[in-house]
Amino acid sequence: MTKIAFIFPGQGSQSVGMGAELFNGNGNFLERADDVLQFSLSRLIAEGPQEELTLTYNAQPALLTVGAMIASRLVEEGITPDYTAGHSLGEYTALVASGVLSFEDGVSVVHQRGLYMNEAVPAGEGAMAAILGLDGEKLLEVTEAITAKGDPVQPANLNCPGQIVISGTKAGVEKACVELKDAGAKRAIPLDVSGPFHSSLMKPAAERLQKTLDEVEMKDASIPVVANVNAEKVSSRDEIKQLLVEQLYSPVRWEDSVRELIDLGVTHFIECGPGKVLSGLVKKIDRSVTVLPVYDEETLQTVIDAAKGWER
Repeated sequence: MTKIAFIFPGQGSQSVGMGAELFNGNGNFLERADDVLQFSLSRLIAEGPQEELTLTYNAQPALLTVGAMIASRLVEEGITPDYTAGHSLGEYTALVASGVLSFEDGVSVVHQRGLYMNEAVPAGEGAMAAILGLDGEKLLEVTEAITAKGDPVQPANLNCPGQIVISGTKAGVEKACVELKDAGAKRAIPLDVSGPFHSSLMKPAAERLQKTLDEVEMKDASIPVVANVNAEKVSSRDEIKQLLVEQLYSPVRWEDSVRELIDLGVTHFIECGPGKVLSGLVKKIDRSVTVLPVYDEETLQTVIDAAKGWER
C-alpha cells in the first residue's frame, strides 16, 4: 500500500524564475499573492534580483506560493497526500496543503513572520551555516562555549545524519565554523539566508507572531501534519498554533520528522517546491523510500506517470 507525504522546502531553496513553467495557466496563485501583499511578488519571483528575493520577508511568501501551487497541481491530478510536513518556512506551506490555513492567510502570515524576523535581527547581523560530518554532542559543546563568551550560536536544523545547521549572530557563526572544523567537521557551509532562524535571537519575533496567529482563522488539519518542533503528527489547530510560535526559536527536527513519517507508513515522499534539498535529505535518512521532487512540468509529469502504478 502506497502512503504519500507532501514535503515543502524552506528558505535557501528560492531562486529567480522558480516554478515558471508550472505557473503557466496557474497564474491565479501569483495574482492572489500579489493582491494579499499589495506588491508584485510575481515579478520578484520571475525577474529577481536574487538578493531581494532572498530577503526573508520576500523569500517566505515566494516559496509558499510556489509550493502551494505545486501541491494544488498534484491534487488536481488525483495525487493526494496522507501526511504533510515542511522544513521551517515549509511547515506553513504544509499547513495550507492540509487545510489549516487558507492560501491567502498563509501568504500574509509568512510575509509578516519574515518582517518580524528581520526586525528582531536585521539582515547581515545574523547568519546560519551547515556543519557536515560532526556528531551533535561535540557540536553542542563548541556552540555552547562560544555562546557563553558572548556570541550566541546554537543548533538550528537537525537535518540528517552528519548534517546539522547552526544559527546565531554573524560573529558567533563565523567563530563556530572555524572551531567546528578544528574539532573534526568535514565542512562548514554558509547558507543563503538573511537571518539567524530557529535560534534564541528569534524570541522577540515569536511574541509578535503569536499575536498575528491569534488574528488568523485556523482550522483543524484535514490531513495530519508532522511538526518541526516535536516531530509528531498534529491536527489540532490550537496545538499547531502553539508549535508555530515555538518553531521560530526551536530547532527544526527534520531527521526525526522524516523517521516519524516512515513509522506512520509513508513510502513515497513528494517534494513540492524549487530544488531537491529535502529529497536529498530524505534519501540520506532512509534510502529505502521513494523520493520524487516536483519543481517543473517534466518532474510533475514524472510523478503523474509514476502514480498510475501506485496502489492506494
